[in-house]
Amino acid sequence: MMPKQALLVAAGAVPGAWLRFLLVNHLAERLPSKPWGTLIVNLLACFVLGWILPGLQRPGAPPEASLLLVTGFLGSLSTFSTLMVELLTVRALGPLVRLVFGSLVGGFLALMVGLVLGR
Repeated sequence: MMPKQALLVAAGAVPGAWLRFLLVNHLAERLPSKPWGTLIVNLLACFVLGWILPGLQRPGAPPEASLLLVTGFLGSLSTFSTLMVELLTVRALGPLVRLVFGSLVGGFLALMVGLVLGR
């Protein structure tokens, strides 16, 4: 990876991680447990990805925008690994299944809605 590309990813990752931290902690006060906040933030990231992807795929779109927004910002805003660790804290099968289903199916649906609205 070239230094410019690495800097673009880092420039997007810092605000993405910071926003995830703020949103998840803000939502944790209002939801039954922390994994629900992570789920909401991940669904938001999937939606935004779908919404901006058509613009990033247009001819003439700068490839740097994808590194900054998709790999950097959205990559650090959403976090599959954090959700997996947080799922270890869910002790009941019902909420665990809802979180897993919501993450996978909900994430795909959020991406599709974003794609439709982004076109």
